[in-house]
Amino acid sequence: MAEERRVSWRDRYPDEVTCVRCLDVYDQMLLDRLLWCESCRARARNRATWWGWAGGFAFGAVLAAYVWFVIQPSDLVIGGWIATMVAAVWIGSKVAREFVYGAMRFRNARAVEAVPPVAGEPGAMESDQEGP
Repeated sequence: MAEERRVSWRDRYPDEVTCVRCLDVYDQMLLDRLLWCESCRARARNRATWWGWAGGFAFGAVLAAYVWFVIQPSDLVIGGWIATMVAAVWIGSKVAREFVYGAMRFRNARAVEAVPPVAGEPGAMESDQEGP
């Protein structure tokens, strides 16, 4: 029996592929399925973390207002309510971070820091474009 080779999504691309976020050229194996390089994924995670903390604090503020005005906690267990608010901010930041990172991946847009490559004359080789 002839052994069949399993076809991968990577078979459709050449050996070197441009990252869609930073527009740098990488070896095909260094990019993921959405054609993002490792540094772009790390930068997107970092940016999503900042937005996540903002979302977590917003969620914590809304929850704190609800507890203060609707539940009206007593002074007896105020430490428990503070711990609940801290946990809400932490969990809210993690959830918001994943939503923001997912939205970035779904949009799959070029990064703000990306610099498009300079296009030379049609038919000119790269070695011809370099200066003295």
